[in-house]
Amino acid sequence: MQLTFLGKESNPTESPTLYASDRDTYVVQGWKVTNPEITDKLDVPSGQTVVEVPAALFAHLAKDGVTGTVSTWTHPIVHVTGGGTCIVQGTRVGDREALGQMRIPDHEDCVEVSKAAVKALLEEAADEPDHG
Repeated sequence: MQLTFLGKESNPTESPTLYASDRDTYVVQGWKVTNPEITDKLDVPSGQTVVEVPAALFAHLAKDGVTGTVSTWTHPIVHVTGGGTCIVQGTRVGDREALGQMRIPDHEDCVEVSKAAVKALLEEAADEPDHG
């Protein structure tokens, strides 16, 4: 799988990152979710995992020609925290070629989600008037 870097929200100890793949998917790199208050509420099938990322990470979708604001919180975004972050569920990335293109600290993981699923989260936002 070949990745195209779209953007990241980072500081020296954190590096949530968004990529587009050549498989019509996005790869979302974020923090491993270990908080039982969150994990106990989720149904994560085998082969999938969840990562936590700043909601602002999705602004980088514009670099893939996808515009709008994520305003619908449904799969692949399975939880929104009170701290401006969201939990994204998807297939755990195991592709060696893709993993070789990323730097993933031990406290992070990455998931692959379909572009269609992510774009569906933006469709309603595109039809709503801007109130800001």
